[in-house]
Amino acid sequence: MANEEIREEMETEGTLITLEDEEGNEVEFEFLDIVEYEGEEYIVLIENDEDADEVVILKINPIDEETEEYVSIDDDALLDTVFEKFKKKYEGDINFA
Repeated sequence: MANEEIREEMETEGTLITLEDEEGNEVEFEFLDIVEYEGEEYIVLIENDEDADEVVILKINPIDEETEEYVSIDDDALLDTVFEKFKKKYEGDINFA
């Protein structure tokens, strides 16, 4: 499970995370949530850009008690399932049009 201290800090509204894209460019994302599914945790992010309209879902891979990495997911069915759990949790709070 994600480090509880990190989780509490991230769950503060407006937390920003900087990640590198495939070309090595830094991209800033806003933290939305952590979704648990089948014993794994997934971080849900959205690019910190007013035109952003898609979330990014990454698997949380704990390295040690203080460090974790975020891994892309190639399984479309898994992505859909995690996204559906996220949508259900925020139904009525977020417009998923």
